[in-house]
Parts: sequence; structure tokens; C-alpha cells
Amino acid sequence: MPLPKISTPTYELELPSSGKKIKYRPFLVREEKILILALESENADQITSAIKTTLKDCIQTRGVKIDELPTFDIEYIFLNVRGKSVGESIDLVVTCPDDGETTVPVKVYIDEIVVQKDPKHSTDINLDGNLTLRMKYPSLNQFIQNNFDFSDEESTLEKSFEVIASCIDMIFDADECWSAADCTKKELLSWLDGTWIPLTLYR
Repeated sequence: MPLPKISTPTYELELPSSGKKIKYRPFLVREEKILILALESENADQITSAIKTTLKDCIQTRGVKIDELPTFDIEYIFLNVRGKSVGESIDLVVTCPDDGETTVPVKVYIDEIVVQKDPKHSTDINLDGNLTLRMKYPSLNQFIQNNFDFSDEESTLEKSFEVIASCIDMIFDADECWSAADCTKKELLSWLDGTWIPLTLYR
């Protein structure tokens, strides 16, 4: 006789970037093992792979592409999956900035964590009154590569340009539209080198 199976509950969540509602389930034991082993390895690639694999398995809604989700969407989903799997609160110890030594225990409730959005926020950047640059959010891979990959010797400025190039969605004016998907990374970087970009884009 086969062992009984425990039904897994499902929950609903709204993605901060798009407002799309998705369904998800908590971690299973095997997925928690994968995450723990990846964390113990202290390897950025293994941790990233474990997070992506776990989220792909936990998200029940079809058509959600983890590789294309913005970093803050992934963090938000992961927090909520973790909350339904392990517990609704996280116990932290915060060091007081005044003396750098005094520690205070703090309990953070996952349900109270929200992504704050500026009502004036836009993915479109007007360059010269005619040409507009439409951006997309960095993916988890881009975030890891540009913040935790120390294998190359690229300068911070070079990495910044690569992040900007990888986040370009399209360039358009009143008559034409150029999709970044139709361009190579080299072409986008070359275009950036010869284009005036507002300094606020780098901040």
C-alpha cells in the first residue's frame, strides 16, 4: 500500500511590477534541502540556481518566466513562499548605528513587507525631446552578475554600462522603433558610447 500524500495548500500573490496575480505553494522538504545546500556552498551561481529552481516549482500559475522577472518581484515572491513554508515572521538582530555594538532583537512580519512604488515612476526616459529610451528591470541573473561576480576585472563604470545596455527594451521616436532584442550587446554598448544619457540614469 502506498504511503498517504498530504495535500499542499496554494496561495495568491500580486506581482509588484505588473499587478499580475499568481498562485504559489510552500516549499516541499526536497526544495528546502536544495536551498540549504546551496546556501552552505556560499557559491553565488548555486544559490541563484537553487532559488530559481525552487520558485519555478512553487509557482503554480502558467506562463510565469522566472528568468525574465525583475529582481524585486523574485525577492517578493521568495519572501512570501518562505513565509508560508517556514513561518510568517523573521527574527533579526539589529546593531544600533550609534555605537556599532548594541544589538536589539527585532521581529519582522513578512505580510507587512511591501514594495514601495513612486507614483511618478516610468520606464521611459526622454533623451532629446524626440528620441525615447524604454528600459526594463534587471533580472536576477543580471543582478547577481553585476553585484557578486568578482571573477573579472571590469571597472565599476564598465559594469554600469553593461547593466544599462542589458536593461534597454527599445528605443523609439514618433516614426520608428528599434528593439534591443534585435541588437547585439556590442551594438547596444556602442550606441550608448555615442549617446547623451541623463546622469540620473546611472543613480
